[in-house]
Amino acid sequence: MLTVLDYGGGNLKSIVNALNAIGVSFRLTSKPEDILNADRLIFPGQGHFGQVMESLKFQGLAEPLKRRLNEGVPFLGICVGLQVLFDSSEEAPGVQGLGVFKGKNVRFRQGKIPQIGWNQIRTEKSNTLLSNDYFYFVNSFHVVPSDPAVVSATAEYHIPFTAAVEKGNIVATQFHPEKSGKTGQEVLRRWVESFKIEAEK
Repeated sequence: MLTVLDYGGGNLKSIVNALNAIGVSFRLTSKPEDILNADRLIFPGQGHFGQVMESLKFQGLAEPLKRRLNEGVPFLGICVGLQVLFDSSEEAPGVQGLGVFKGKNVRFRQGKIPQIGWNQIRTEKSNTLLSNDYFYFVNSFHVVPSDPAVVSATAEYHIPFTAAVEKGNIVATQFHPEKSGKTGQEVLRRWVESFKIEAEK
């Protein structure tokens, strides 16, 4: 079953509303055993990198989550759900992320912080689920992957930054598809449908 991770933070109401709007069945959970049994996972944002990692470890969710990612379960990370996939963040020095991807989160050095509002992304891969549309962002930090090949979309906020990554079973966005109206709902729908197609092959 499609499982939405409830780690005690995030933006559950918006993702629940968006999934209901596209007619998708799902469950909310904070139980490690549900993570291990999930056939698709959504990790919603928002939150402080350090607090989110602390919550994942305290609830016993970090290791099951890493295990399922390594096993190839389809995964969609949103905002902090993208950021925790990396090694570290300037938001919480000394706190280790999940380390699924090598790289770090850095704070924007220019402009009003956080970035709040609509921004256009530019896709960097031909097979991405995304399109060159406007999406809703709320972020003070952005990921800097060690391997640029994982970047599937970029945007600009005084500097170019990573707006999304995709590799194998993992899709993760800095923007909030669940807050991006019909355009965001279409991204969610494509993500869900892509794994239905894979299952039917």
